[in-house]
Amino acid sequence: MAELRIAIAQIDTCVGDIEGNVSKILEWSRKAAEQNADVVVFPEMTITGYPIEDLALRASFQRAAEAALHETAEQLNSEGLGDLRVIVGSLGALTLSDHVPMDRPTNRAAVLSHGLIEAAYDKHHLPNYGVFDEFRIFASGDTTTVINVKGRRLGLAICEDIWQDGGPVAELEKLGISALITLNGSPFEEGKADVRLGLAQRRAKAVGAPLIYANSTGGQDDLVFDGGSFVVAPGGEVLARAPMFTEHLLLWDLAEDDNEPHYGEIAPELENDHEVYQAVVTGLRGYITKNGFKSVVLGLSGGIDSAIVAVICADAIGGENVYGISMPSVYSSDHSKDDAEDLAKRIGAHYRVQPIAPMVDAFQGQLHLEGVSEENLQARVRGIILMAASNMHGHLVIATGNKSELAVGYSTIYGDAVGGYAPIKDVDKSRVWELSRWRNNHAIDNGEIPPIPESSITKPPSAELRPGQVDQDSLPPYDLLDAVLDAHIENSEGRQELEARGFKPEVVDKVVSLVDRAEWKRRQYPLGPKVTALAFGRDRRVPITSRWREPQNEQ
Repeated sequence: MAELRIAIAQIDTCVGDIEGNVSKILEWSRKAAEQNADVVVFPEMTITGYPIEDLALRASFQRAAEAALHETAEQLNSEGLGDLRVIVGSLGALTLSDHVPMDRPTNRAAVLSHGLIEAAYDKHHLPNYGVFDEFRIFASGDTTTVINVKGRRLGLAICEDIWQDGGPVAELEKLGISALITLNGSPFEEGKADVRLGLAQRRAKAVGAPLIYANSTGGQDDLVFDGGSFVVAPGGEVLARAPMFTEHLLLWDLAEDDNEPHYGEIAPELENDHEVYQAVVTGLRGYITKNGFKSVVLGLSGGIDSAIVAVICADAIGGENVYGISMPSVYSSDHSKDDAEDLAKRIGAHYRVQPIAPMVDAFQGQLHLEGVSEENLQARVRGIILMAASNMHGHLVIATGNKSELAVGYSTIYGDAVGGYAPIKDVDKSRVWELSRWRNNHAIDNGEIPPIPESSITKPPSAELRPGQVDQDSLPPYDLLDAVLDAHIENSEGRQELEARGFKPEVVDKVVSLVDRAEWKRRQYPLGPKVTALAFGRDRRVPITSRWREPQNEQ
């Protein structure tokens, strides 16, 4: 049998940008042809972007996707690429044979060749957990698809189909395929790359053929697609791997003799901190560019959260497009103001100082607030300043809160919670420090100046809303707090389980009650990139109005 060259086009699509996505399919198909590829595989839902949510149910959207699929096939053929098999993801709004409308569309893989849709495959298993809600918008496929290219039999599957036992993969095990091709839109979460690889190794062994895993890359709202496409042999060896978080064309040759597999490019794996940092940068960049923003504005307090968020912004779109505003109050320390200015210089960001005391005094002259009300007033004045800068200059306002604060409601609604995007929303405070040190060390390793002032990392965190205030006045130490939150939120452990871990009852009571009371705030917080197994938002759905309270430990 002839050698077969397969290209994986790991691209970044945008939901609803059908014209732009088609343009990318054509561009990357040309690149694949220039590299003598026989087949080029694109990620899941390439034509439409992913996830499309309820756009799938709009007849106008279905018609546009169907028309674009046919136009893509015709354009490829007119450019002399008819012999190249182009496998793309799209919306199966019409049946392949007679164009009869379906009650619900399907999540489809289409094989384009010689100006036609040569074959199609509809996703069988529709995920309905975590961030996924496909069962309500798609119809399930019920057939198995194998295509023949240069005498090789290539089976098709889409993402969730390889995660579930049975279904099309079980059928393909009986058909003697040469390779299993999977189109994927698998969102990032820390540690998931290893899980994907282990799964792919098991499926490749089961079908007795290499598994080709094409994944999306880029940010889409609160999801980040990390790429990392790969080819794995039936024996478990990684035969090729694309880099993470970037568009890339990965080439791999299916050898004439299946017992002598070829190796292609194998990109190095990233360490965990590097992965998570790149994920938040990618998520932010995707949100900014796909929504038409050119610049961002954020408050620079001199603290660690605003410091790392500013650096993330600079890494995403360039420091020259980052506008930092220092908004000192009468309680702000000199070192905080100095650290904020130092940070801005290090990353090349715009920087100005806007004292808030005159505005706070004007409100106080009318309202005479005390205690928490006075503290929150300062935060809300800062929110007004940031939103005013956004309205005047078109900047996207960036919220700087972390997951720990969001969990316990340690933020001021309509104050430091204002913004359009929150890059570290799914990063707890302990991890913020770890990522900050990683980013500084990464700079040193590359001969650059560390972007975050050391004092921003080492000083005790404080909102600086009253004299001598530090976060631990109101919260447990962050290492303890984050350990309780991880068990309670990500592992869904209640009071009894938490106390069984050895956490003190008074700490458990405080943290659990704070989490319960803060749900209404979390619903109003800006979206941000998911990087953990369970992020606030689509991952975790609990009622705001609820009288349920964790029972006391009866042991």
